[in-house]
Amino acid sequence: MPSVTRAGAARPAVSWARLLFGAVLLAVLGYTYVLGVPSDGPNPFNFFGYFTNLTNLITGLTFIVTGALGRRGAVLPPTLHLLRGAAVAYMLVVGVIYNTLIPGTGTAPPWVSLILHAIAPAVVLLDWLFVGDRRRLPWRSLWVIFPYPVIWLAVVLVRGVTDGWVPYGFLLPSHGAAYVLAHIAGLLLALTLAGALVWLCARTPGAAALTRR
Repeated sequence: MPSVTRAGAARPAVSWARLLFGAVLLAVLGYTYVLGVPSDGPNPFNFFGYFTNLTNLITGLTFIVTGALGRRGAVLPPTLHLLRGAAVAYMLVVGVIYNTLIPGTGTAPPWVSLILHAIAPAVVLLDWLFVGDRRRLPWRSLWVIFPYPVIWLAVVLVRGVTDGWVPYGFLLPSHGAAYVLAHIAGLLLALTLAGALVWLCARTPGAAALTRR
């Protein structure tokens, strides 16, 4: 088994798979955006105002960068390991929240929803669990998972108050401050639990067969 304190090098096949997976996510998002333009207009602020879409964009780009560096045999920088860990936590929240609390509420084609809400979170989690080229993440760095969702929430809430647009119904200001704040607290709690799980998994070795050249 590779050490959990040193980042190993993923096999070329793994790097290619990561590149392909990242490209697929970007292609699906691009297709979905173009598909939605006739009804919603070409508004990237609305499209990427959805946590699912923005998180899949971040994840896709992260996988492309990770795969490209792996193909070059480069050592992944510590910041990239943190970004990967955060992306896994975000995708876990996307998968769990959507599939347990709000299934079937999206307007995208079913196959798009399946990829973004189920397949992508599963692939990201499996990659984190079984490919041992990630570093052991210190618990003191767990805070890095919060800035992105907190900023996203702040922007969404401001938009909800100013122009009335929110991506999800439970964030509508008309529900009242207590209702909205309770849901925000639940989301942040889910994110904290997901992040703790990801950080914990980073302390275990991945599958040696996938990381040895």
